[in-house]
Amino acid sequence: MLGSTHGTLTTDSRRARVVACGEQPGPAVHGRPAEVDDLDVGGRPLYADVPDLDRFFRPESVAVIGASDAEGRPNTGVTRQLIDWAGRVGARLHPVHPSRPSVFGIPCVAAVADLPEQVDLAVLLVAEPLALIGQLAEAKAKFAVVFASGFAETGEEGAAAQERLAAAVAESGMRLLGPNTNLNAFSSFREDLEGPGIALITQSGHQGRPVFALQELGIRLTHWAPTGNEADLESADFLSYFAERPEVGAIACYLEGLKDGRSFLLAADRAARRKVPVVAVKVGRTETGARTAASHTGKLTGADTVVDAAMRQYGVIRVDGLDELQDTATLLARARPPRAEGVAVYSISGGTGAHFADLATEAGLRLPALSEAKQTELHQWIPEFLDVANPVDNGGHPVGDWRGRKIIDAILADPSVGVLICPVTGPFPPLSDRLVQDLVDAAEQTDKLVCVVWGSPVGTEPAYREVLLGSSRVATFRTVGNCITAVRAYLDHHRFVSGYRSPFDEAPRSPSPSFRKAQALMRPGQQLSEHAAKQLLRAYGIRVPREQLVTSAAAAVRAAGLVGYPVVMKASGAKIAHKTELGLVKIGLTSASQVRDAYRELTDIARYEDVTLDGVLVCQMVERGVEMVVGAAHDELFGPTVTVGLGGVLVEVLRDTAVRVPPFGEEQARDMLDDLRGRALLDGVRGRPPADLDALVEVVLRVQRMALELGDEVAELDINPLMVLPRGQGAVALDALVVCR
Repeated sequence: MLGSTHGTLTTDSRRARVVACGEQPGPAVHGRPAEVDDLDVGGRPLYADVPDLDRFFRPESVAVIGASDAEGRPNTGVTRQLIDWAGRVGARLHPVHPSRPSVFGIPCVAAVADLPEQVDLAVLLVAEPLALIGQLAEAKAKFAVVFASGFAETGEEGAAAQERLAAAVAESGMRLLGPNTNLNAFSSFREDLEGPGIALITQSGHQGRPVFALQELGIRLTHWAPTGNEADLESADFLSYFAERPEVGAIACYLEGLKDGRSFLLAADRAARRKVPVVAVKVGRTETGARTAASHTGKLTGADTVVDAAMRQYGVIRVDGLDELQDTATLLARARPPRAEGVAVYSISGGTGAHFADLATEAGLRLPALSEAKQTELHQWIPEFLDVANPVDNGGHPVGDWRGRKIIDAILADPSVGVLICPVTGPFPPLSDRLVQDLVDAAEQTDKLVCVVWGSPVGTEPAYREVLLGSSRVATFRTVGNCITAVRAYLDHHRFVSGYRSPFDEAPRSPSPSFRKAQALMRPGQQLSEHAAKQLLRAYGIRVPREQLVTSAAAAVRAAGLVGYPVVMKASGAKIAHKTELGLVKIGLTSASQVRDAYRELTDIARYEDVTLDGVLVCQMVERGVEMVVGAAHDELFGPTVTVGLGGVLVEVLRDTAVRVPPFGEEQARDMLDDLRGRALLDGVRGRPPADLDALVEVVLRVQRMALELGDEVAELDINPLMVLPRGQGAVALDALVVCR
């Protein structure tokens, strides 16, 4: 689509543009200078190396600087834990203290320079870590951990101290975790659990505790990365690393802020390519949450609508609660890909089945009606008066014979069913015990997902503790809500990754011919007039009405004759944002006298309002269509963003918009339209014809190209309204606002 009109430039041309504009070749990608081919047309990275963190999590040698065995000292407990951890991972540990000959019986050296060998990991138990960074660099340490607080989380002075620390680390070539982190990476992980596990990333150590505790229920945890303030290593680094680990079945994240939006998207893209599910709690949905997160970590939380859209673009499953994080990550880590998307509900109570069906359907799960043949088969073992269409009401699971297992196997054999869910609202031995055992036995013999909701508030029953939790093939939940959330995420994830194509592979690397035309129109720090803004749109192939800019009433009349009646007349000036509110728009003018009068009225209003004009636009009048808004803006975290929504004068009232972060393709552009509450307007309502969706999508993609190429030069771009005409007739930008950075 865009490629057919914009063409490309060579890599050498791109390099020349970078130099001519005074840009640097791009940020270093984890210690490797970014090459031009690694950058998109706006100079943003398209590739990120996976950091080699093997020697961080499994070092051969560790130095503990500030080690202590003095009674009552905080460092003493930390030192003891590190000694235990080093023993578990098989690392040699070297305490460092200027005045102690030994710590816990281990010989101690006085300084970093005295270490007997090059260490993989240095743990700094000191309040002022900066001075040690250079010493560790000289000793060729690979990793360092700084626990000390008092950095960016404390305000401007602390942020400056963190910048100095980060600069020293970057110069050293070493990688650093922290500051303001904790010992969670060096916790005791169960080694007796098998199968795919959960890798955990948290910016708050305490918030990861519920996921870590899953080990007590037999759920494997492979790693824990407590990233703290992220002066160097960030969540994205660990996300990329975990996505490559064969033992990791899912990645669970608790995020307060993102250090760099692009790095996070590149890491999420890596996980999507490898079909590794990522489940995240991201705080900052509310103003209060965002403020609290900033004070905690010292990082941007990001505009939440943009964060949410960016996560969905790359398949990151966003949940709200830590309980949802636990259950969803567990299911995604352990369940095989679905054979079908249909969900069957099996219940010992008609009321339970109906209630669950309502909640599941409302959440977007599909409960297909079982075939007549399947229902006849089920009625061999279930009384005829009970409904078995789906939900399947058994009236009480058979206890004394083989029928219960037959029922479950028959449901699972239906080709439309990929997931079987059995809600048990409360224990009812021996019925519930036999039901659970039959479900576990059936799960062992099928490649379809079997879920049980164990609704008992007690949770000590043998059927739950011994049978359900003893099975790795049954997904067990304690609440209906968490079950539905997890199953929906499971189906969404596999649907997403099955058709995933990385947008970074197809992102433009060279500027289009439109770029140079556009640059000539830029006015740094200023708002463009409507006439100049429309010239910018025209440069990128976006259709605008026939129009002329005039500076006299006589010229306006001549222009109207050329444009064709009826016409619209609008004041055009660099500082006019809301022309309609000021009365600076006149529509439906059908004669020369009306045009003369309109010109005089518009210029009189402009003089009264002290608005400087570059002229008056005489425009073709376009009426038939759906008014939309398409725009681009600069997000502090992610850079350029693109928005589409219902437009017109009520755009700020309706607030019905969808946003995406470039780069994205046509499929994502169409998905944006599906996100709109007013989507039906584009399909035609009350006898109106369907709108030209292809033309609307084309405009979205062209605005994206503008955002990619001009994102650092344009603070805001709005096409409002974009009149989307009936199918096959295109779309016309009736008005535009451009504010230069």
